[in-house]
Amino acid sequence: MRIVHNGQALMRQKTFATGDFDRYRKPTRREQFLAEMDTVVAWDQLCEQIEPFYPKAGNGRPPVGLERMLRIYFLQHWFNLSDPGMEEALYDSRVLDDLLHGQETRVWGDSAYAGQNAVLKEVAPQTLDFTQHKASRHRALSVQERSRNRTKSKVRSRVEHVFHVLKCRFGFTRVRYRGLEKNANQLFAVLALVNMVMAKRRLLQA
Repeated sequence: MRIVHNGQALMRQKTFATGDFDRYRKPTRREQFLAEMDTVVAWDQLCEQIEPFYPKAGNGRPPVGLERMLRIYFLQHWFNLSDPGMEEALYDSRVLDDLLHGQETRVWGDSAYAGQNAVLKEVAPQTLDFTQHKASRHRALSVQERSRNRTKSKVRSRVEHVFHVLKCRFGFTRVRYRGLEKNANQLFAVLALVNMVMAKRRLLQA
C-alpha cells in the first residue's frame, strides 16, 4: 500500500513481510477486509455526490483530494481512529431515555425488557409487545414459550448483527464528540458503512 501524507507519497520501509518475502505472506484479516470494502464501495458515485460541497483550491493551502479524504474518513470509522490516530496510521505500513416515538406497531426486546406492558401502552398504545418471555427461579419457560422465543430471536438477530459489526468490528463503543449533531453525523456515517459490510457478500457477487 502506498502511504500519502500532506499530498506527498511516502516510501514504506522494507521488512521481512515486504519485498521478496511479500508474495509468500498470507493477507491479514484487516487487509482482506479493506480489499473487500474497496470493491463494494462505489467511490466514483460517492465522490460525484460530495464534490459540489467539497472545498475548492484557491488562496492558501490546497485541499486533499476528495477520494483520498473520503477513504481516510472511512478508515477512521472502520478502525475507530481519532484524528491523531489516523495521522499515525498513515505512516503505518499495516494500515490499519427515549427509544420510542409513539408510532411503533411492534416492539422487540430481550427478556431484560419483560414486564413493560404498562409503559408500552402509555407511550405507544398501538404497539404489539414481542419481548422475549422470561423465566424465573420458580417457573421455567413452557415449550410454547421457548418456541416463541426462538422465533423472536430470529427477527432480533437481524438487528443484533448490525450492532456486532458496529461495536466489535469498528470498535464503536462510545461517542467521540460533544453535541448531538456531531455525534449523529458520525453515527449515520458509521451505520452506512455497517450496511456495506453486512451486504458485502451480495455486492462482491454482483
